Amino acid sequence: MPFTLKKHKAIKGKKIQIFLIHELGLDPKIGQRLTSKGRIFDENMNTINTGETIPTDYIYIAVFEGVSKGLKPLLEFTDFAIFDKPTNLMVHPISKSTPYSLLDEIRFHFGEDANLIHRIDAETSGLIIVGKNKKSEIALKEMFQEKKYHKSYLAIAQGEIKEEIRIDKGLDREGLVIGVRMKVCDEGKESITIIKPLKYNKEKDLTLIEALPLTGRQHQIRVHLHSIGHTILGDPIYGVDDDSAENYLNKTLSLEDRFEVTKSSRLWLHANYLEFTYKDVTYKIFSKNKDLYNEFLN
Repeated sequence: MPFTLKKHKAIKGKKIQIFLIHELGLDPKIGQRLTSKGRIFDENMNTINTGETIPTDYIYIAVFEGVSKGLKPLLEFTDFAIFDKPTNLMVHPISKSTPYSLLDEIRFHFGEDANLIHRIDAETSGLIIVGKNKKSEIALKEMFQEKKYHKSYLAIAQGEIKEEIRIDKGLDREGLVIGVRMKVCDEGKESITIIKPLKYNKEKDLTLIEALPLTGRQHQIRVHLHSIGHTILGDPIYGVDDDSAENYLNKTLSLEDRFEVTKSSRLWLHANYLEFTYKDVTYKIFSKNKDLYNEFLN
């Protein structure tokens, strides 16, 4: 389990924040984060919130301790590392009961101060940047917020795409049955994706494409390709009926039904290339994962 309860001898009646700082030696920001996220408990497993006094002789602090399943960074540098994430792996736990995520590997290899710089969907495979310390995390996240990077994806799209396409369509939440589903609309946030066809498989009626998102909206490549009639192979949210999408999100869609409605057991979208400059050095990194190529060719 990613969260472990650590038991500490407490001072009954003392303010929790004062205890964390003076007795446990925690940084005030860390103490505030622990209480605000409900990760401190008394002996009866009741949450101790910010500003409250400690009601028992011992307290428990839920800490994230990364475990490894053998995934190693693709590349490692002094301040950051690159992981080549496989499909069907969440980058971050969604609850305290999440058994395993990429963050487990990050903390296992680099410790508590290491963190994700950006995210990709669980079924999207490919490159992820990890800051190994707080200073590099801040600098690299600013780089992403200011769009000072180049990123490209590979995808298997249904149907034949013959020419390069610039998709310039605003995106917004659909706001209907499927809460995470996005839609194209004139009132949505500006969203631009360049689609470059690489190879067409006539037998399967599939096109291997490179996608360059010039903006970074949720599900951008998936929605844009679906909007022009070329849904990504295996997409369980776009190009399927509402019941199937809802069952997928609720984890009740069987593998057989998934294959029937999406024509595959996974989403064939892969973060293949990253280019950015950090401390005056330009990095150009390609993924080594060839699963998407193999699926397209076979």
